[in-house]
Amino acid sequence: MCTKSSPIAAFALTAALALSAVPPTISPAIAETTGNAVIATVNGHDITERDVKLAEAEIGSDLGQLAADTRRRVLVEYVIETQLMADALDQEKAKTPNLDRNLAYFKRRAKRETYFENKVKSSVSEAAAKTFFDDRVKGLKPEEEVKARHILVETEDEARDIKEKLNRGAEFADLAKEHSRDPGTKANGGLLGFFSRGQMVPQFEQAAFSIEPNEVSDPVQSRFGWHLILVEEKRKKPLPKFDEVKDRILNGMIHQKAQSVAKELRDGAKIEYFDAGIKKQVEEEQKKAALQQQQQQQLIEQLKKMQDAQEDAKPGASEKPAEEKK
Repeated sequence: MCTKSSPIAAFALTAALALSAVPPTISPAIAETTGNAVIATVNGHDITERDVKLAEAEIGSDLGQLAADTRRRVLVEYVIETQLMADALDQEKAKTPNLDRNLAYFKRRAKRETYFENKVKSSVSEAAAKTFFDDRVKGLKPEEEVKARHILVETEDEARDIKEKLNRGAEFADLAKEHSRDPGTKANGGLLGFFSRGQMVPQFEQAAFSIEPNEVSDPVQSRFGWHLILVEEKRKKPLPKFDEVKDRILNGMIHQKAQSVAKELRDGAKIEYFDAGIKKQVEEEQKKAALQQQQQQQLIEQLKKMQDAQEDAKPGASEKPAEEKK
């Protein structure tokens, strides 16, 4: 859960500032507790490791880069203060007209997150992500990359003058720092790093991939001006490693699974909108989706007719098998 605007979170942040200057007092034994192990009690109420994990999910991103022990202490104190305020509200027996509605909302959200955890996240394994990765990598061909520097100037004459200086032994990086009009690379001697096809404008790319390492191009014009390009290295782009993309694959698979589960639930539910604006949006979206589905179905039918016509046009397609002639 994430309620960053919660006023109680302010207490945790205040505690974080105070505790960051105090040596941690959490013992190693407590730090190793897991599951439903009791960490503290408040007026007879147990504060468990599970409570701390939920607090971490709620306000952890607000705690910055606190040391692990201090961070844990702040989360424990946050849960304790939450329990203290809940007890205080119960004791006051004040009228709280929004409490039941708030409780209903948070209960519903907690159920949603539990269902999401059980039905969606738990169904996507690292092994499945690895299989997905292996299948995609098998079909990849290493791309060629070049590592290059460039000098950007306004006119062809400027570019030719600089090329002449290079021919007389001047350093490319020094001339880039002196003359280049590209603010992004000027300070680094025109260094662009490695890039593959499709990342640069066509004229620049064609020149960069057509010359050999340690060779400087003739002046090349693009919409930005005139370039001189020094290719320093060529290589085959390394294929990604699983650990480098694992999280993105898992997140993508979880997102896809979540969409599938949500659609299944929506298809089996009766949902009514009473807000006029939202209702209109939904109706327009449904009409658009229905039209797209109709167009797709028509395309499928056309392709099937074309396929049937091609089969009928094959030599001997209209002749009956010998067994049927008899």
